[in-house]
Amino acid sequence: MRSFAEQLEQLRKQAGFKISARGWAYQLEVLRLINKDQFDLVENLINTCRASGVLPIDFTMEEEGRKFSGVDIPTKGSPVKYMGQYLKAAMNIEDFYTPKWWKGEKYYVQMLVEKIDIKTLYSPVTEEYHIPIATAKGWSSMLQRAEYARRFKEAEDNGLECVLLYFGDFDPDGLRISDFLRGNLEDLSGIQWEDGTDGYEPSDLIIERFGLDYKTIMELKLTWIDNLITGSGKNLASPLHKNFKMDYVQEYLRNYGARKCESNALVTMPKIARELCKTVIEGGIRGFGGLGKDAKDRFDERYQEVVRILDEFRERTGLDESIEKALSIINQEGDERADDDDKDDNSDEED
Repeated sequence: MRSFAEQLEQLRKQAGFKISARGWAYQLEVLRLINKDQFDLVENLINTCRASGVLPIDFTMEEEGRKFSGVDIPTKGSPVKYMGQYLKAAMNIEDFYTPKWWKGEKYYVQMLVEKIDIKTLYSPVTEEYHIPIATAKGWSSMLQRAEYARRFKEAEDNGLECVLLYFGDFDPDGLRISDFLRGNLEDLSGIQWEDGTDGYEPSDLIIERFGLDYKTIMELKLTWIDNLITGSGKNLASPLHKNFKMDYVQEYLRNYGARKCESNALVTMPKIARELCKTVIEGGIRGFGGLGKDAKDRFDERYQEVVRILDEFRERTGLDESIEKALSIINQEGDERADDDDKDDNSDEED
């Protein structure tokens, strides 16, 4: 177990970020150490290592839905000091204000990926371009589809062309999922939200799958997995599989054979993977013309306009001087309270 844990630690250093327990199973499959029907075994082994202290308990990335909410952590410092922190934040409120990033743009872009680890991998890039990103989790949930469809509807109503970028595995079902995205959205076109907002009709939506593709796999020499075993342990390349004779499976077998490549193969080369993502966002792909190499400059101009408005307001009203004066009073009061707190602490220790 310790040898296993040490190897995982080395692999995580290469990735540079935390990976889910399921993601580690994908990584070991890419390395051809296991098959997909052994994923549960690997997850259990990793969790055993975490529970016994062989691996740190926070070695893996926790799923968002499993985290506790409502945890109250006492605030450090006095209430007066805390007030001062908020006043300091008011001096830089432009860092908390969200402009209309997409106003004046040609496109509005969102991204779906098949694995949580690919979301973690690409998030630093999508954040730079203010692109929402989520995992599709196979055939994505109804509410998730409705939420990103609503954002597309709002963007189209504002005259933008909407683009959904998708990144998934290179296997028969991975390619098939991207083909079904428009149909999944059309299924919800007749919905209505509680506030009266209607559903989204995706006929004009540009859907582009930018990976994994065969060219990228070959150029980056990613690892092929020489089987089409599914999570249930069944082999899609076997005539005994119920989907074996379907056109999408037969076409895949003719073109690529009984092998696949997981999107997680890119996790160990984050710089290359993120550059691939950036290239597609800026330069486009097929029906999507891209945001352009100056996209971040345009977003920065919108941020700087917020800075200009706030600076002008502070100067005109003398707000900066007022806040600085208040901070001076708070700091003086806070120092006095800190001395009192130290005395109280010493008194408690003596008692």
